Amino acid sequence: MAKEYKITSLRRDDLVKELNYLKTTREREIAAMIAEARSYGDLSENSEYDAAKNEQAKLYGRIAEIEDILNHAVIIEDENEASGRVGLGCTVVVQNEQGMQITYRITGSQEANPMQGKLSDDSPFGRAIVGKAAGEFFTFSAPAGTFKMKVISVSREG
Repeated sequence: MAKEYKITSLRRDDLVKELNYLKTTREREIAAMIAEARSYGDLSENSEYDAAKNEQAKLYGRIAEIEDILNHAVIIEDENEASGRVGLGCTVVVQNEQGMQITYRITGSQEANPMQGKLSDDSPFGRAIVGKAAGEFFTFSAPAGTFKMKVISVSREG
């Protein structure tokens, strides 16, 4: 069974744009780099040629990765929107036990980036908060310990 990638329609659109850029503009740029490097002569001792071929390999790897994601993507729908409960695509404000409020966006694993406040629904935090509504408490375990938090608000804005 193939892996499914849960992504938002916005992320899908970003991936389609990136794929288009890589297959057109970037591919032509790398082809020009290879052609220029070939003009320098002996390919066996040509570091520019080696670098250009490495760039080409990275490009084709990224293209394959994006195509795989798009071919196996499951677009996240707002299944909890009417109920006001946390689901994929939600922005949530939570409060920890010290009273500090933190904002997170719940995403699929392909979009997760904790440094940007985007947490996967597959993470311990994500699994604990999905389905909760404003005012509810939840507990989750992380490498740093077990945490109890309260959902302050749930919204659909990006």
